[in-house]
Amino acid sequence: MWYRAARNCRWNIRRFCTAVRRHVDDEGDWIYSSEWWGTESDGYTVLRSTSDKGNGIVSVLSYPSSRPSKDKWPEMERWLEQRYTEIYGNYERFRVLGYQWRTLRFNEDTRQSTAKITAAYRESEPGSVFLMQQPHCLAVPYLKSMVSTGLATIASCNYDLMSAVHGKKTMNILCIGHGGGSLPLFLASKIQGAFVHIVEIDPVVISASVQAMGFPYFSVMTPLGERVMSKPDINDEVLWKGIHERIYLYESDAEKFILQNTNVYDLVFIDAYDGDDIFPHKLRDPDSPFINALRNQLHPEHGTVVVNLHSDSDFLESAETNSYFGQQLPPMGKYVTSVSHVYKDVLLENGSSCDGKIGSGLAFSVSVPWVCNSTLVVCRGFRMDGGYYKRDFVLNTVISKSLELELVLNLPFPCFQYIKRGFRLID
Repeated sequence: MWYRAARNCRWNIRRFCTAVRRHVDDEGDWIYSSEWWGTESDGYTVLRSTSDKGNGIVSVLSYPSSRPSKDKWPEMERWLEQRYTEIYGNYERFRVLGYQWRTLRFNEDTRQSTAKITAAYRESEPGSVFLMQQPHCLAVPYLKSMVSTGLATIASCNYDLMSAVHGKKTMNILCIGHGGGSLPLFLASKIQGAFVHIVEIDPVVISASVQAMGFPYFSVMTPLGERVMSKPDINDEVLWKGIHERIYLYESDAEKFILQNTNVYDLVFIDAYDGDDIFPHKLRDPDSPFINALRNQLHPEHGTVVVNLHSDSDFLESAETNSYFGQQLPPMGKYVTSVSHVYKDVLLENGSSCDGKIGSGLAFSVSVPWVCNSTLVVCRGFRMDGGYYKRDFVLNTVISKSLELELVLNLPFPCFQYIKRGFRLID
């Protein structure tokens, strides 16, 4: 989940970003946020259900998308036809019906996630309308922040991320909190060696992502650890071509899931807020079984955890100057500071400190552009022999790796703006 930032700050940053536009078009750019942010009158409800897991009324609203324009739709149709021919050996004609934004909401208000979907059908079977989430389109800024910081940090730890990207090695990823499924789809699509486990406590959220947000049904798992579907259907095969087979979506409490498995994860993403917009206490309690079990399942040499945190209500009481974008940025509030120290101390076992002697890793946080969120990163493998951690050294190292990632992954957005803004080492 995320909160929208102040208007003047948003427009200042937007002017900066449009001045450095990349050649790859980002259909999830914040300049399109007015389309998917919308109001009740702008969109219409495509799904509405009641959760008994603390999320209240779960609904999905649909909004029209201006991109890609209609003259680009034939490209998607040709892509679908080519994929069908590659898999089944014969030709099938596809027709695109259009593109939409789909926004998942809790309690009729909180925007939990946003995804862009394509609606299409096979001409031989006009009733075969299907939805496909666009996996390369990340609309919500904090997801871009989590991706940028997480991947750049683990790549800075002598982890051979490039081999994972090209499918030459396996990368085990855990996502706690599912929403519409944009993050796991992005990771599995961009990293051929990624095997992504997702833990979502609410079956209503899982159903909403599959029925209304274009998430592949084949990726859903049973409580016994088997696929809900014995084999993927035609649409999943054509749309995902193996990507859905590397994603495993479990309906489970995060603590229960961690305690019941012995997997070792290279990268963990945590984005878990309930219908009251609260980060569960057991996911931030230093004495909780969850965090202590997570410590044992994080790879000892390069394991990296990325956490989405809402900024504090008390952080507006004062502000400090940050030269990036030439604007005032709020300091870390008590809540963000507390959670950051819990994760650092438990996962690193008090192994390192800001500008202190190097131990077993480091932790830092960044401020997310456009919205009032912070991204926390805790990493075990960042070391500098015989030296000391310095903010600029760490920041420059992570940014350097992010520039490589942009090229290798062909990212439609620059990682730089999601790493440098409000960068702070956690002492």
